[in-house]
Formats: sequence, structure tokens, C-alpha cells
Amino acid sequence: MARILVADDHDALREGMALSLTRLGHEVQAVKGGAEAIAAYRKRPADVVVTDLRMIPVDGIEVVRRLRAEYPDATVLVVSAHGTIAIAVEAMREGAIDFLEKPFSPDVLRARVEKAIEIARERRGAETARARAAALDEDRAREHDPHGLVGRSEPMRRVHEQIRKVAATDATVLVLGESGTGKELVARAVHDQGTRRAKPFVSISCAAIPEGLLESELFGHEKGAFTGAIRRKLGRFELAHEGTLFLDEVGEIPPSVQVKLLRVLQERRFERVGGEEPIEVDVRVISATNRDLAAMVAAGRFREDLYYRLNVVPITLPPLRDRPGDVEELARFFVARAAPRIGRKVSGVAPEALEILGRHRWPGNVRELENVVEQALVFAEGDVIRPEDLPEGLRRAPAQPALPVPTGDRSLPEILEELEKALILGAYERARGVKAETARLLGIKPSALYYKLEKYGIVKPGERGEDGP
Repeated sequence: MARILVADDHDALREGMALSLTRLGHEVQAVKGGAEAIAAYRKRPADVVVTDLRMIPVDGIEVVRRLRAEYPDATVLVVSAHGTIAIAVEAMREGAIDFLEKPFSPDVLRARVEKAIEIARERRGAETARARAAALDEDRAREHDPHGLVGRSEPMRRVHEQIRKVAATDATVLVLGESGTGKELVARAVHDQGTRRAKPFVSISCAAIPEGLLESELFGHEKGAFTGAIRRKLGRFELAHEGTLFLDEVGEIPPSVQVKLLRVLQERRFERVGGEEPIEVDVRVISATNRDLAAMVAAGRFREDLYYRLNVVPITLPPLRDRPGDVEELARFFVARAAPRIGRKVSGVAPEALEILGRHRWPGNVRELENVVEQALVFAEGDVIRPEDLPEGLRRAPAQPALPVPTGDRSLPEILEELEKALILGAYERARGVKAETARLLGIKPSALYYKLEKYGIVKPGERGEDGP
């Protein structure tokens, strides 16, 4: 038994086709228009769609076009009393698998539909095989990157390469980037790919701990060290012995604690609060911040010697607006991860919704995109996220990204450089790293493109091949 969706605005013909196909034992749903057919398919996909060609306002060609755009394996049979070779060719070009001219006998209809069912089953089998292969590829990829650092853009490729190189060493790492870019994911990736992977990974948010308690959280305390210290407590450094300690928001550490942190990094030893016995530790320190530590050093708010101890190997995570080519992959990743937890059978994002996501500037970065996807999943009724499922603010956003507003902290040349970099990066991602195509999209000479790619750090100096990054 197959599920068949019939769409025809002629009541008698629609009822006749539905009855004829029902007698074969198939489950048939009949609707009287193209818009109704698309809506019904979205709610519950059919094995085969049989649609009339001439319907108002949404005709059969549009049904084929929209279903095939959202559901590439949709199997659609077009019927019409106005059959011409030109119309048949157009229907087939849009993705219809067959064209049946009215009038036709019930036997002809049943034979064509049975053939369409066979095609649909073959497509499902091929799609299942592709899905299994893709899942296997994804599992293999997750073996090397199980942390959700999704993205194949050039900026993210550089980040992955830096992680790979620094993980093989025991160097201290400083992860820089705006809030929501995934700095802790980088820290975990460095730990899990390094020699300390079998040892503890301990993290602490320095901004979330009150100043009076941060020293105790980091270094522990002895019983009676202060009011309320009723027993000895081990600090994060001791808990991370032989492993990795991740100091998130390290720029928020107060000066009084900075001194003791510097000593640990220099001497690999410390005393608990209220203790006198030195405790030696072997810990790899990875820190992260969204603050400009160099500016804080210049302003006297962060110790210069501590800054250089932490900033041995810096890794800078790009904001999402600087890697627009990753938005689609990230959105699909978040759908796959969150849909089972939320209880939605959603498998993807419609092209129209992806277009809306692609033009947003994402001030909250990857974390904002994840929240938007989860909110859309709550409201999604079909098996893909559609534009109406997205937050209203995103849907009403202008098609072009808003220009930055001068605030006095940046000069006009700096703002223009930011815009130029964003445009070049967007073209580079659209061209999939092919420099000749990037230059064509931008309307500039390849030599000028090479200079700008190197200037903005999109490619390394001297990297001028034509076949991508």
C-alpha cells in the first residue's frame, strides 16, 4: 500500500481518480488546489503526488517546483486536458516523473501510478543508502571533531589547523573571540586531541564566581581558613592535575588573584587558602576571553607578565558574520541535534528559511543561531523549518545587512575595511574558495583579490592557487 496525494480543482475528476486508486488498496488524500496539495504534503509526505496542471492560483507546475525544492525525492505525476509537448517538457524539467494527458481510462491512470510508486520506492532506497553513507561520514568526522566545531569556511579551517598543531604540544593557549563563538569547544578539542586526553578536563567561569570566592575555587582552602570553611576543599588546579584547566572569561580575574595565578604558571606550585604547604601540580592551562587583554594591560587593569604567560599560543575564533558560508551547515547541525530532544520529526531547513538565516548579522554568533533553530523547532509543524517558523524579528529583517553606525570609537577607514572584508569573504565562500570565481563575483582583477585576501588574513601569504584554499 502506498500513500497517494491527488490534487485537481474539478470535483468529479478528483473524486474519480481518488476512488480508482483507493480500489487498488492505496491510501488516498484528495485536495482541490495546488496550495492545498503543498500544505498537505508538508504535513504528511506522500509516496506519489498526482496533480492537475491547470489550477488557480497555484498550478501543477508550481506544485512540482515547490515540492521538489523542499523535498528532492518527491515523486510527482502531472495530468492535464491541455497537454502539449512544451508543457510536458516544462513539467519534466521541473522534476515531474511523468505526464498524462486527459482524458484517460482508470486502467491507464492505475498503470502510471503503479510505475510512479516503483520510482518512489527506488528513490527512497537510494536516499536511505545516501543517508547511511552520510551518517557514516558524519560519525567518522565526529571521531576527529566531536565537539560541534562545525564549519568548512576558510576561517574555520584555519582554526581547526591551529587546534591540530597546538594539541600535539603542551603549550598554554589563549582562545579569543566574541561571546557565543564557541571558545570552550576549542578548549575541549585541544584537550581531547592532545596527550592529556585521558586525564581530567576541568573548567571554571571566572566571571561567574564572586571575587571573594574565586581564589578558593581555583586553589582550594584548608579547614578554618575563613568563616564557613568547615572542611578542606580541593581547588580546580588540584582537580585538573595532569589534565587541562580551562579558565573562561580570564579577563575578569581580579588583580589580587592574578598574582597567585601568575605564580602557578611560573612555578607550577601554590598553597591553598589558609595553608602553608606548597602543592605541586602538572596542569595545562587554556584560557579564553572576549575582552581585549592587550588594551586592559595598557590601561593597568591586567598584569602584563600574566598576559604574556597566558598568550603563548593565541587562537582567534571568527564571529559568525565573518563566515556566512557556515550558517547553513550549522543550522542543519543544530536541527539534527535538537529535534530529538524537543520531540520534533524535523530533518532540515527549507531554502527560503536558509535565505533568511543567511542574511542575518548574528550579533550573538553561533549561540544565537542555535537558540533561533531551537525556537523554530518548537513551532515547526512539517518536516522542515519554514520561514513562518522563524522568529518574527528575523523574518522582518532587511534583505541586505545593516551598515555599521559610527560611534566614535572607529574611524571611517576602519568601518570601510570591515565592510570590504565582509563582502570579499562572502564572495569567497560563495565561490567555494575558487579565487578566479571570487574575483569575477566581485568585479575586480585577480591580482587585486590576492592582495586583499592576504591583507585580511583570509588566505596565507603566497597562497595563490586557482583551485580553492
